[in-house]
This record gives sequence, C-alpha cells and structure tokens, in this order.
Amino acid sequence: MSTWIRRLVVLAAGALGMIGVAGAGVYGISSVQLSRDYDVPVAPLTIVYDSASVERGRHVAIAIAKCVDCHGADFGGKVIVEDPGLGRIVAPNLTPGMGGIADYTDEDLVRAIRYGVRPDGKPLVFMPSYEYVYLTDADLAAVIAYLRSLPPVDRTWPESQIGLMARVLYVAGRLDALVPAAMIDPEETRPDSVVPGPTAEYGAYLSVVGGCSGCHGPGLSGGRIPGTPPDFPPATNLTPAGIGSWSEEDFFVALREGRRPDGSTIDPRMPWAYTAQMTDDEIRALWLYLRTVPSRETGTR
Repeated sequence: MSTWIRRLVVLAAGALGMIGVAGAGVYGISSVQLSRDYDVPVAPLTIVYDSASVERGRHVAIAIAKCVDCHGADFGGKVIVEDPGLGRIVAPNLTPGMGGIADYTDEDLVRAIRYGVRPDGKPLVFMPSYEYVYLTDADLAAVIAYLRSLPPVDRTWPESQIGLMARVLYVAGRLDALVPAAMIDPEETRPDSVVPGPTAEYGAYLSVVGGCSGCHGPGLSGGRIPGTPPDFPPATNLTPAGIGSWSEEDFFVALREGRRPDGSTIDPRMPWAYTAQMTDDEIRALWLYLRTVPSRETGTR
C-alpha cells in the first residue's frame, strides 16, 4: 500500500472515530435530558363538566390550542413524524379509551399540558407546553373537561423514538422544543384571567396559547422553522414588515379560507382548517394584536 493511501486510511479512520465520539456524546447528553425527572407540584383545578364548560374546552382544544392537529380528529393519537434523522414522534391517545388518559388524575393532566411532564415525572417530547403554560386556569379546566367527555378510542401507541439528527439539533440549541419541560419555569406567573373580546390584549393571549410563535418565531417574523425537513415551507412574517399591507378582511380570509390577498392558497400545514373555527372576535383580536408587534425582517427570530 502506498504512503498516501495509508495516510488516507488513517485520516478516514480518525474522522470516523471523531464522528463516533461526537455521536456518542450527543446521544449521552440528550439522553440525560430525556430521562431527567421533573418534580412539578401543581395546584388542583376545579373542573366543571356542564355543557358550557365542555363546549368551551372543545373550542379551545380545536380552534385555539389546536391539540387536534397532532392528536388526530378523534384525539386517539397518531404518528406525526416518521423520519430517519428526526425519528418517530408519536402524539398519544387523549381519550378515556385503552391506551389513553383514563388513569390520569386531573393533576396528571395539568402537569402534562401545562408543564410537559408525564405522570412518572419524565418529560414529554415535542409537547408545546411552553405555550400551554400560559393557559388560564379556566381554559385549562375546560380543556380537561372536554377530554374527559370524549368518546373512548382504544388505541395504544409505542413511545416516541428520537433520532440522531433531532438529538444533534437539540444539543446544538436549535431544537429546544424537543424537551419542553426544560423550557418552562413553574414559578413564572401567568394571568389569572383574560377577558375574551376583540382587543389586542386578548389577541396576545390567543397568539401565545394558539402556538403562533411555535412556527412564526418568538418575534413572529417567520422564516425557516427550526428542525423541519428541507422541503418544509417557511413561515410567513406576521409583523408589519411582512403583512403590513394586508387589510383586516385579508386576514379573515387567510385564517378562514386559507387564501392570501393575491388569491394563492396557504399551505395546509398552516392550521387554517382550525383557525377557521375561531370566532369573529377572536380573529379580530389577533389582528389587532399583530398590528402592535414590532416590525422585523423575515427570519430575525
């Protein structure tokens, strides 16, 4: 074997070794975070099961928080990501059926929804609790009442399996949402109540618990969504620099019909099928709130 070939083999072996060590390090660091115990004491909520509370919970879970987008139309769960790099991400069964939440206490559900923590204290993955932590007690209680009222679906899912690429992104600080419990300060205050109505204040609440920042970024400036495949469309800039020329009517059409002012169709991965079910006051509140956010260049998260 010539000298240069031997050198090439040595270099290749060294590179593979470094990749192996780095991969093991990434796997180890991410595994520690994924297996960490979270002791989150929660105050019990008063759950009311009358028809008005259940209906409010249905509206919050579908039109506002969009739980149905991941957990399926029957809330029986589904596979939401199946990718060699990212892994297999499963949204579990939220009904009282087999494999669902029948054995969960109300405190278990509060801990899962608001803090991203399972009954055994381990963190949930890709659960947007960093948004749901701001749900008012009244709205969270209504969601729990609605989930308890669902027809049971007997469907058991395996645990999510986190792929290497997702772990690399997480360790690199590009995919914090993998472990939402680590993003949440249980001591952080939230509003005791929010008055529904066509106001910018209520729009700010709907924007947060509705997950707008999850795709459009903390500054709502849009751009590429971290952790998504290369073919995933970028999120629209919702600040005045992006939709500043839109009218309120344009905004209503976008959220109700999935069409931009130029008539083009908005990608269905933007959950306009669910925002279409928001009330006129809720959409108007969002619109009024978006007119108050600072203008940002697209992608400046």
